Formats: sequence, C-alpha cells, structure tokens
Amino acid sequence: MVHVLGVALPDMQLARLALTNFYGIGHKTAQRLCARLQIHDRSKIRDLTAQQITELASFLASPSTAPPLRRMPLASPTFQPPPASTPIEVLRKRVTELSKPTGAEPLRNLKIEAEGRRVVRENIAHQRMIGSYVGKRHAMGLPVRGQNTQSNAKTAKKLNRVNRFG
Repeated sequence: MVHVLGVALPDMQLARLALTNFYGIGHKTAQRLCARLQIHDRSKIRDLTAQQITELASFLASPSTAPPLRRMPLASPTFQPPPASTPIEVLRKRVTELSKPTGAEPLRNLKIEAEGRRVVRENIAHQRMIGSYVGKRHAMGLPVRGQNTQSNAKTAKKLNRVNRFG
C-alpha cells in the first residue's frame, strides 16, 4: 500500500481509480492527472515506478507551482518540411514558437484534501452570512438540494450533525 500525502492508495487498484481516494479528485480529474503524469490507463498502483509516485506526490502537493506541460505540436496532413538548406537557428525558433502553451491548464487550480474542505466550508459560511435559502437550510441541518423533506428530513438532521459555522 502506497501512502501519498497521507492518503492510502491500494496496490491492486487501477491508478486512475485510486486517485479518487483524495478529497476533491473525481474520475475526470484523475484521468487528467494520469495523462499529465504519463501514467497508463490500465496500470495499477503497484506497477508505478518510484519516480512516477514522486512526481504524483510533488504535483498534488502544489499543482500551481508545477512546471508547465511541454507541448510538441503535431504536423497537419498538408505539412511540407522546409528545404534542407534552412539554417538550424530558424528551425529552432519555429519549434519554440509552436511549443508555447496555448491555454490555461485545468489542473493548475486543483484543490485537494484540507484545502478543498476549507473552500467548501467557506462557501457554506458565505451562503449563511448572506442569508440565502441554501444557507438557511444548511444552518437548520435540512436537505439543501431540493430533496423530499417529508420522508428524509429526519435522516438528514441525524446525518448532518457537522459543525458548519466556519
């Protein structure tokens, strides 16, 4: 069993499924993480190398400071290579211009575990502070998202005994 940032990842589980053990990482985000870290779709945690586990831990520790992805452009079907007499400096300049990142990376602002829980807690506190319907439902410990309160409000009151004061 591998422990990454205090979360146990079972050896026999697929890597992309094991990553969902982190609070704040779902299936889609886990797939993106595996693609970014070049972890195969069908590899299990026990098959990961020490370097891959270290890369995973360092990325999850601070995704905003991770080095950007290197983008190698693909040639279009109509691509014509430059003539052999083209100087190498011109070719290098073209490659560096093409390999610049084009957009914001979705994993840059990933918030997991304690940081993700803090954001949710702050959002609930904000809803309560502005006096919205959702905030009032949170304060009373009732279902928030339109569930049937005739039959399950008592259950929600029992289960939602979390201190949501911020």
